[in-house]
Amino acid sequence: PIKRGFDNFDEIRIEYFRNDSSLFEAFKKGIFDVYPEGNPTKWRTAYDFPAVEDGRVTKEIFEPKRPTPMLGIVFNQRRPMFANKNVRKALASVLDFEWLNKNLYSGIYERSVSFWQNSELSSAGIPASDEERELLKPFMDEIDLEVMDGTYTPVVHDGSGLDRDVLRSALQTLQAEGYKLDGRTLVGPDGKPLQFSMLIVSQDQEKIGLAYKKSLARLGIALELQIVDAAQFQQRRTSFDYDVVMASFSASLSPGAEQIWRWSTKAADIDGTFAFAGVKSPAVDAMIDALLAARTREEFITAVRAYDRALISQFALVPLYNLPKERVAVWSSRLDWPEGTPLYGYRTPTWWAKDQ
Repeated sequence: PIKRGFDNFDEIRIEYFRNDSSLFEAFKKGIFDVYPEGNPTKWRTAYDFPAVEDGRVTKEIFEPKRPTPMLGIVFNQRRPMFANKNVRKALASVLDFEWLNKNLYSGIYERSVSFWQNSELSSAGIPASDEERELLKPFMDEIDLEVMDGTYTPVVHDGSGLDRDVLRSALQTLQAEGYKLDGRTLVGPDGKPLQFSMLIVSQDQEKIGLAYKKSLARLGIALELQIVDAAQFQQRRTSFDYDVVMASFSASLSPGAEQIWRWSTKAADIDGTFAFAGVKSPAVDAMIDALLAARTREEFITAVRAYDRALISQFALVPLYNLPKERVAVWSSRLDWPEGTPLYGYRTPTWWAKDQ
């Protein structure tokens, strides 16, 4: 009975391909039935082959209700230059996400705000409840007021790649923290130029890094892109040997003890954990304890939202993008599926062949 509606095929066959190009060509010829598409530009431009034009292949969009991962450029707070939250906040504001999204990704992505984006656990866009405020009351010096009242969003640029208002505001924040322009170089309170490196392992990361480098340069900040192979990237990320690095933090509807090894003070000094930012925050530690101690669903949602506010207020990373909708090309002339989308997105085991 528990399998009713599942596994509706006489045979399920999985085939492996050496690269994406041969995989896509095989799909176009009907060698297999389902092609999840993660490339937004390709989704817009590559589906003009005959099977799409005559309706045998359709482009389907599914909207799950699970939280999307937080992808961002992480500041390593073990480095003195990133110890100041206001400095991190200013540096995070410089990235022109609107230009990136338009020019690199055809405008298909949404900007990430919450660590549990697109779910009931997210604090984005809603004011803190009385219960959340009670949890966070001892730590209000750490929590951004806009995050508390639900109005916070990452800084929005005009998409030109040169938003002078944003750059001016960032410079003013940095100057308030003791930085000053020496010619075309931004110099810190210690008299040294503000410069740092970004660890890069893929072409996509390099594209984002180059855009960020260009924006930072307008403030007199030098960003070096260090391109390494996968083995070196893993080794250096494991030992926290970087200034900034791109990282993705997965999210679920039941966060728990794994959060200790990502964001707690305890994990910050242990190599091999996922504490890429090296956060040491009493508010974050307390909210992890609160979500682990929750015994009802209401208490749990309250604790995770409060935890989300504490994490956002750290400005530990430059939030990038998420794709809340799943894009899948399907030989719908051969397959069909239920009308409603499950909580965790489309599930091919519930699909069936039209000729059965």
